[in-house]
Amino acid sequence: MYLIRLVYTSSVSEQFSQGDIENILDVARKNNNKLNVTGMLCFNSRLFLQCLEGSRENVNKVYHTILNDPRHEKIEILEYQEISEREFDTWSMGYVPESSLTKPLNLRFSGSPHFSPYEMSGDSAHRLLLALRDTVPNI
Repeated sequence: MYLIRLVYTSSVSEQFSQGDIENILDVARKNNNKLNVTGMLCFNSRLFLQCLEGSRENVNKVYHTILNDPRHEKIEILEYQEISEREFDTWSMGYVPESSLTKPLNLRFSGSPHFSPYEMSGDSAHRLLLALRDTVPNI
């Protein structure tokens, strides 16, 4: 069984309400645990940046669920590759909201301090998520 890392970004649709983020996290954590998928979600109330890790089959299942979720739009894969080990192995779905901690990291990995994953390479987006993992506690 090969391990895969998928990093994608998306925008909230008109059907998204601010209360939906808690629902998305609760459902993702339960489903990801069952599928042995790990990862992290970064969100700023308009944009998502997420990394998913696990078997090719299970990561694809989770991603197809996201593709069919009407709360997401403009979904774009930034990186999809085989990996030799997980980098978010203790996170069923870590969550980092935008904060004063994220702005310097945004600038480090993109052209501005504003969270703009559509303007990042897959490698930069992945490295931003790793830096956030190392900066914030596993919540």
